[in-house]
Amino acid sequence: MASPTEHEVLAAVLQIRGGTLQVLAWQRALPPDSGRWALPGGLLGDDEDVEQSVRRQLAEKVDLREVTHVEQLGVFSRPDRVPGVRRIATAFLGLVPSDADPAVPPDTHWHVLAAPAPVLANAAFDHADIVAAARDRLRAKLSYTNLGFALAPREFTISALRDLYVAALGHPVSATNLQRVLTRRAVLEPTGAVAPPGPAGGRPAALFRFTDRTLRVTDASAVLRAPSGSPGEGTRGAVP
Repeated sequence: MASPTEHEVLAAVLQIRGGTLQVLAWQRALPPDSGRWALPGGLLGDDEDVEQSVRRQLAEKVDLREVTHVEQLGVFSRPDRVPGVRRIATAFLGLVPSDADPAVPPDTHWHVLAAPAPVLANAAFDHADIVAAARDRLRAKLSYTNLGFALAPREFTISALRDLYVAALGHPVSATNLQRVLTRRAVLEPTGAVAPPGPAGGRPAALFRFTDRTLRVTDASAVLRAPSGSPGEGTRGAVP
């Protein structure tokens, strides 16, 4: 008789913290893979669908009011992904805005995803692959949707928004071109207010906000690429 197949849900929760893209993970205390870093999640309940399950289990690790966007990432079903049992995982991408600081348990920490470090060092099972898929999904959707709303505070300067895109995409982005592209897509609007002056003084920067804080496709063929000659330069339908 074949052993039963288990079904778990996992969440790669990403946030830009201190200018770097980071992922939330907790340290496993029990085998298998004890001591390794794992994504929040657990087994699917008999009375819930996968999205209900991931939201329930995320609430055990982070205040859900701080998670501005959750979407299904994919199914990970390699037969040997978890030792000793056949366990299929439905993985989700979750995003937290840069101005939030959600409380997390002592066994849970944020991990920097910037190169040259591994995507998630000392990761349990196939969780590093899930994190890489989440990072790639975020980068892709920043090009052709308004998903920047889930990374940004409610109000921001264009230079601050540019810094968030740089951290998420992993390559330089022109603030002027970013404003032009997002304004052309009707994604941004000025608030009419200005940011407090910095220590050096100067002209206060205008504050902007996203026009919509739910996901929508804005340019299905666009790619936000690196400047010419930079690592990671795109080639298809590029937005300068």
